[in-house]
Amino acid sequence: MSRGTPVSAATAPDGMVAGLDLLQRALDYTRAALDTITCADVDRPTPCAGWTLADLLAHMEDALDAFAEAAAGTVGLRSSAPTPLEERVLALQRKACGLLTSWLRASAPTVDVAGHPLPVDAIARIAALEIAVHGWDVRQSVRRAARPLPEPLAAALLPTALQVALSGDERFAAPLPVDVDAPAGAHVLALLGRRAGSRP
Repeated sequence: MSRGTPVSAATAPDGMVAGLDLLQRALDYTRAALDTITCADVDRPTPCAGWTLADLLAHMEDALDAFAEAAAGTVGLRSSAPTPLEERVLALQRKACGLLTSWLRASAPTVDVAGHPLPVDAIARIAALEIAVHGWDVRQSVRRAARPLPEPLAAALLPTALQVALSGDERFAAPLPVDVDAPAGAHVLALLGRRAGSRP
């Protein structure tokens, strides 16, 4: 599916239109972030404490593999081997493009995550959240490319970000305080241990 093509009831599995639309919007934002990376950026720090951009890209590739596998009903554990930057970015672009197609073909109503069945729409929303936030991380690391989460996307991600924060998911840092009147993007980032506008 091409960038910007809306997910519709005619293309999405039952009950997944909203989740897959959100996933597509997150992928669009993050694919654009990946386009900004150059070899000079590989050792830049990221908003994830102690991580370089190379570390973040490896994690993103593992996550895309896991979310693609989830479309078939299960999630396993994996770890990427070291890969030259150009190859890793191309692999991420390719996998991001293929992820939505995998989810459009999803047929199982739940995904087994470490023995716990979760609804497929919930997993699609979690995937959208992780992909979008890591796209923001990339943009913060590549300083010339910093761009906030689009507010409509952030507002749609906010309920899932709150659920993830309340669950104590260790993939993200502890929540940070944020002004109640702050934009939705600032709330999403704060729930996942990031501060909008900060530089690593």
